[in-house]
Amino acid sequence: MRVVSGSAKGRPLKSVPGSGTRPTTDKVKEAVFSMIGPYFEGGTVLDLFAGTGGLGIEALSRGMEHAIFVDMEPKSIETIRANLKITKMENQSEVYRNDAARALKVLEKRGVILSVIFLDPPYRMKNADELMQQMHDRGLLHADATIVVEHDSKYEYPDELNHFTCTRKALYGEAAITIYRYQVEMHPIEGEQHEPTE
Repeated sequence: MRVVSGSAKGRPLKSVPGSGTRPTTDKVKEAVFSMIGPYFEGGTVLDLFAGTGGLGIEALSRGMEHAIFVDMEPKSIETIRANLKITKMENQSEVYRNDAARALKVLEKRGVILSVIFLDPPYRMKNADELMQQMHDRGLLHADATIVVEHDSKYEYPDELNHFTCTRKALYGEAAITIYRYQVEMHPIEGEQHEPTE
């Protein structure tokens, strides 16, 4: 594994020891970023179920300003920190050992706004749609945020979810990528007046 493009292009990335983590291959990573970028002008990326941190690091390398990495496994946390050191991106990053739902609560309290989100949970988990809804409910998403879900190719997420529209789907062997765009419609009514509240 390596950083595919951008400021840290070519830097090798460590894998998480053992077989419990399934890192996104360079080929899939390159395909994903060609669909959602390929480069960015600032913003905050969340790498939930981060594993090696490869997706968030790739986003930083391609121009994201700040990255938040979350994983439950101590070995993953160690690997993410090592990979951030290799790529010299520690100062742009935060790393947390936490489960996904709790992490979202913490980010809400801090008022974090996310532009790009990577959801790559273990394939047995099929709750990316619930996590996306929680991000909406907690006000964590930039008005035009992109959410990338990596999941088992045998499972299919719907084209439309509340506030989310699927823009791309792709299959890579056992892995599938579903990309959503967050859209919040706001239609102020002209001349509408609100009663003052106590």
